[in-house]
Amino acid sequence: MSDATSSYTSPPVKNYTWRLLSIVLTALVLFSVYNTAGINNALLAMVGILIGLTLVFGNFGFTGGWVAWINRRDGRGLRAQMLILALASAIFYPILDSGTLFGSDVRGFVVPFGIATIFGSFIFGIGMQFGGCCASGALSWAGAGSVRVSITLVGFIIGGVWGAYDIEYWRSLPGIRVDLTNEFGLFGGLGVTLLICAAVALFTIVFEKRKHGKVLPLNEDNEKLGLKRIIIGNWPILSVVVLLVFANFLTLALAGRPWGVTSAFVLWGSKTMTAAGADLTTWNYWQNSAPLERSVFFDVTSVMNIGILLGSLVAALTMGSFKPQWNISLKMVLISIIGGLMLGYGSRIAYGCNIGAFFSGISSASLSGWVWFVSAFAGNLVGNQIKKKLSI
Repeated sequence: MSDATSSYTSPPVKNYTWRLLSIVLTALVLFSVYNTAGINNALLAMVGILIGLTLVFGNFGFTGGWVAWINRRDGRGLRAQMLILALASAIFYPILDSGTLFGSDVRGFVVPFGIATIFGSFIFGIGMQFGGCCASGALSWAGAGSVRVSITLVGFIIGGVWGAYDIEYWRSLPGIRVDLTNEFGLFGGLGVTLLICAAVALFTIVFEKRKHGKVLPLNEDNEKLGLKRIIIGNWPILSVVVLLVFANFLTLALAGRPWGVTSAFVLWGSKTMTAAGADLTTWNYWQNSAPLERSVFFDVTSVMNIGILLGSLVAALTMGSFKPQWNISLKMVLISIIGGLMLGYGSRIAYGCNIGAFFSGISSASLSGWVWFVSAFAGNLVGNQIKKKLSI
């Protein structure tokens, strides 16, 4: 169920020095975040580390699940994602409906959908195929040592800045904002979401049985999650589901809003341009220029993304799968950059990625999340066909 680049499941290495250094690096970054931006952002960085560990040890990625369905009619990844959405929605809907959690105000990602969302998520879907990852996958794969995805990540950042530059035009286009809990009530809105999740899961089962003659098990073995299994990876998918939902809940509690990824890429790219002498304060996107002037450790999304990179690095070194492959063809470099540009640009104009728009959007009762899913999946279908024709 991982993204379509390589596998995390190598035997553990014996090089304990690198593992120790990665843990020391993680501790230093956490201390720096705490010293700069306070305990709350340090805790959010730790949530990011948890996500990185989960994605790598669980061998889980959104792109991989979609690719498995498209090419092999293996619906396990999609069903796992529907389970994540169903569980998160059941937890988030009542909390967001009340507007508070542990005495603090919280808000969801309820955004409009229209031409910008449909087009942006569609090209994001093509970018998933070209770049070999999604937004969360870009972080976990790069942290785990994938050179190809690191190249995609560079394109992702550039594409995000490009989208931010054009954002005034895309936001001027008509859109409609639909909160399912406002339309159908708390239980009605949750019921709609759960029915859609069940329908998608049932759809995958029907075609999976036609292809394979049976429903494929979520896990190929029944080995329990003991200490050895934790270290070598390939965690049971149910543990991954629970941990990702738990991480998003912690994000909601600490940040006052759900998990997002791609706004930090725009910030990183924009700060780089600012350091090089560019004035971005004239952009509509940067009307509030404060984030450009202070440390990225003050940015919630940035510290979580940094945590994901570190957690993925620690997990990959522990498993022994941190083995960067530098022999990448020029063709693959170009395809990865193009994929990254599409991921970055698409996510910026579509109000987010597979995390902010899809996972957190649907968990926030925003109908835009389902529109994003349909359009992004269509983009994956198109991107997959283009890859086959180009023999990528």
